[in-house]
Amino acid sequence: VQLQASGGGLVQPGGSLRLSCAASGFTLDLYVIGWFRQAPGKEREWVSCISSSDGSIYYADSVKGRFTISRDNAKNTVYLQMNSLKPEDTAVYYCAADVDCSGSNGYWGQGTLVTVSS
Repeated sequence: VQLQASGGGLVQPGGSLRLSCAASGFTLDLYVIGWFRQAPGKEREWVSCISSSDGSIYYADSVKGRFTISRDNAKNTVYLQMNSLKPEDTAVYYCAADVDCSGSNGYWGQGTLVTVSS
């Protein structure tokens, strides 16, 4: 069972990135998939999640209107499209597969670093 987040990198303010969360060993669409981030010196922060049942989607206020979460069940992958990036979005981003959006009892992948800087 493995989750792998990828797609991070260095981007200028106002730019875009798409993160991917790919699973191996289990089927992602059976789980709630959440994205979280942790900036240097700060606690981990919940960013977004997508449910397994009805596809309900939730966003933190800090990213609402700029980030979009989506699933591709055929590829067993969840994406996080990040637009209008700000320096405060700089963090290591993680994905988690759980029964709810908390990620507290789920599978976690290794993170991917997003740096927003000019």
